[in-house]
Amino acid sequence: MDGRAVRVSQTHISTTPGIVNDHLKSFLELNLPKPGKKNAAQLGVGEKTLAGQIKSILGYDCVSNETVTEIIRGLRLHGDKMLKQLKDGDFYRAQLGLGHAYSRAKVKFNVNRSDNMIIQAINLLDQLDKDVNTFSMRVREWYGWHFPELVKVVNENLLYARCCKAIGNKANLTEEHLPALEAILEQDAIKARQVLNAAQASMGTDLSEIDFTNIESFADRVISLTEYRARLHGYLVSKMHQVAPNLSALIGEMVGARLISHAGSLTNLCKYPASTVQILGAEKALFRALKTRGNTPKYGLIYHSTFIGRAATKNKGRISRILANKCSIASRIDCFLEKPTSKYGEVLKAQVEERLKFYEDGTTPRKNADVMGAIVKELGDLDDEEPVAGSKRKPADADGEKKKKKKKKDADDEEEADAEEKPKKKKKKEAAVEEGAEAGSYNSHLTFIRITKTFSYTEEKPKKKKKKSKGGDE
Repeated sequence: MDGRAVRVSQTHISTTPGIVNDHLKSFLELNLPKPGKKNAAQLGVGEKTLAGQIKSILGYDCVSNETVTEIIRGLRLHGDKMLKQLKDGDFYRAQLGLGHAYSRAKVKFNVNRSDNMIIQAINLLDQLDKDVNTFSMRVREWYGWHFPELVKVVNENLLYARCCKAIGNKANLTEEHLPALEAILEQDAIKARQVLNAAQASMGTDLSEIDFTNIESFADRVISLTEYRARLHGYLVSKMHQVAPNLSALIGEMVGARLISHAGSLTNLCKYPASTVQILGAEKALFRALKTRGNTPKYGLIYHSTFIGRAATKNKGRISRILANKCSIASRIDCFLEKPTSKYGEVLKAQVEERLKFYEDGTTPRKNADVMGAIVKELGDLDDEEPVAGSKRKPADADGEKKKKKKKKDADDEEEADAEEKPKKKKKKEAAVEEGAEAGSYNSHLTFIRITKTFSYTEEKPKKKKKKSKGGDE
């Protein structure tokens, strides 16, 4: 029974895209009469694509319409009553098991190339940034009632929360606490002394012990969230190096992860053209510009890349186009390359750097064909006999012979095109040309066409002159 269930699930999976597998083919040949003129039987199929495949491969006359759909629905609904050998609930359990098997087979999880983890991680990272900023502001406001001068000395959120937890009641802060403050403030003795002096001359109000307990507990939450955010960032960087190493090397892990998240997956991103990648994330500005007939945006998420910031104002649009082009190439390499490597991304990044130098001082960048050919040769993916893209390894004689052959073919094609186009333009002259072609050779036929064409032009020009002369005489 297990083998049958496996065959049924495999057949169901293969028939969904319209593929006729061996099991389905043998089942139909065993249970249906051979197709022919005498047998007018028709096979009802729910999927139109599968019906076309069965008809083309096996020759059965297949029908796929609303009547067949209703019959299939009735069989699903009343199948347990028709099949008497089944017990109550067997039909439902078989459908449920088949659905689970189909779902497990369709959802293919690959640990090394899973971009869904990147999407979840970058979304959580953005949410954590917002939450940490909000909670840090709450800690500042809450503890600021007791020690308002601490904000001016310590600006960073994490250090402020650690100082808030370490100091507690400012009245208890003495010289003995300076080493602990220096350890919190990254061995900055000057800041630690400033915190101590500010605490001694502070204008804040006094708080109760339960208030300090709640403030310290909330500061602990902010510290733990900030530390978890750092660990999550490291996890995201490692995932990006596994899934999209070239995109990470080109544009950075964070921006690359945001591009993948906005597109939905790495596969969707590699399907986008470079023009779409360029404005990915600026959809609102694009549609607003189209609605108001204004200027369309030059960049979207790729604006956060360092290349856009380093470019001059007049060159930001050019660099964004080049960067989007390289991102599109890098995403396709990451999606379809069997052996992940970051070499292509490093080379693409070097090309963008060369383009920046070209816009700054006019240094000519290398050609893309030469650069990619060199990296392919370096990785060993190209055989020694095959020529690298952009290089010339063929002998001169072979090139000359091929050029001559091409010229001869082009000349023959032009002559045939002239012979076909000219009869279409003038019907009367076509008959005369065809009669001349039947009597003479192919070359004489071409010369005859040219002679008649020039003769017709010489006849038309005097007529125009005569009309003008007549008008002048009158």
